[in-house]
Parts: sequence; structure tokens; C-alpha cells
Amino acid sequence: TNVINPRSFVVRREEFKKTLIRKGASIGANATIVCGVTIGAYAFIGAGTVITRDIPDFAMIYGNPGRIRGWVSILGNKLEFDASGYASDSQDGSRYRLLNEKVELL
Repeated sequence: TNVINPRSFVVRREEFKKTLIRKGASIGANATIVCGVTIGAYAFIGAGTVITRDIPDFAMIYGNPGRIRGWVSILGNKLEFDASGYASDSQDGSRYRLLNEKVELL
């Protein structure tokens, strides 16, 4: 979608909203993404998910509406954060920090 209130018989090209999908994001089959949102880097969107708002980097999202259900690494492996907010990907050893509902690669 690219217009908030589409009507097939009304031309609204001047109202097109920019939708941004950042590097490495994965979007499952039949997902619906409303216009004007940003999908964060390396985010994982499950099949059939409805995205209605911006998605942070590394978030694993599924459902209707889509909600954060966890966090994934660059390789797409689920991250398990310790009490200090740190996690690592056992496959490549990359390390991550979760702070204020945002994940960053260290």
C-alpha cells in the first residue's frame, strides 16, 4: 500500500507515503505492510503479519497486528538476552545489547 485512505477511482499520487525496508530485513509470505512505516535492519517479519507501525532493528515480529515477540541476530537466529541485556549468536559469535527495547550490534 502507498496511500493511507486509498480509493480506486481517486488519484492520490501526491499523497504517496514512503515505506522503507532497511538492509537485511526479512518479510514472510503474505505479510501486509501499511504505507509510511520503516522496517528496521535485520528485522524478521513472520508470514501473514500485519505491520502498522515502525519496526526496530533486529526485532522478530508476527501476528495481527504485528508485535515484537523476540529478537534475532544478523543471521536470523533467535537471541536470548541475559539479565544484563547482552546476548550472542552461537553460530557466528556476534554480540548484541538490548537497551530500552532497542538492540544494537556490538
